[in-house]
Amino acid sequence: MTESVKKLKEWVDGAHSIVFFGGAGVSTESGIPDFRSTGGLYHQEWSDPPEVILSHSYYKSNPEEFFRFYRAKLLAPEAKPNDAHRKLAEWERQGKLEAVVTQNIDGLHQAAGSRRVYELHGSVHRNYCEKCRKFYGLDFMLQSRGVPRCSCGGAVKPDVVLYEEGLDQDTLNGAVRAIAAADLLIIGGTSLNVYPAAGLINYYRGQRLALINKSAVARDLDAGVVITDPIGEVLAQM
Repeated sequence: MTESVKKLKEWVDGAHSIVFFGGAGVSTESGIPDFRSTGGLYHQEWSDPPEVILSHSYYKSNPEEFFRFYRAKLLAPEAKPNDAHRKLAEWERQGKLEAVVTQNIDGLHQAAGSRRVYELHGSVHRNYCEKCRKFYGLDFMLQSRGVPRCSCGGAVKPDVVLYEEGLDQDTLNGAVRAIAAADLLIIGGTSLNVYPAAGLINYYRGQRLALINKSAVARDLDAGVVITDPIGEVLAQM
């Protein structure tokens, strides 16, 4: 165990209200590719750049291609929680962790047993009819073809936040309250490139800030602990 990991363990042992703020790097150890690292989603070939395909305007103008990309690249039904997801769920059961704030849409935190999860960018497990608002699960999307249609005939849209769309206000408010009240904030698996999500850490008022990320982040952080090892390996030592 490195000195940085030892220090983080001491912080965790003494904490009473941990909040974890995570991104795509949390799920890479579950086999889900991240977006921006080498080999990530943004470095793969497609008809248009992923950030274009995953925009609201593209969804409206080219829905067939949107859903072809969405099913191929964003759905990972075989993925299972890794050590990071499981450790966070364990801390919640122990009453140490107040909430998980995640930019991920894969639902792996809930699959591991976490209950207080603020999904800033939505979830692939929720899909709704744009006409009648009926909700459908992940299996419906996996089994559908082309533009998925509700029993009423309306298009079924994934309940995920696309580029050009705003975040859910209730989710934002809950995340802000949790971060502001935390006595330990752990940031993991995120490059802090995506706003407004990355800006939420500005609400942290505590003195203990830890960063676990394999590469440099997009902003300066006054982190007392910085670890560049895979997050699942790190949290498994806690």
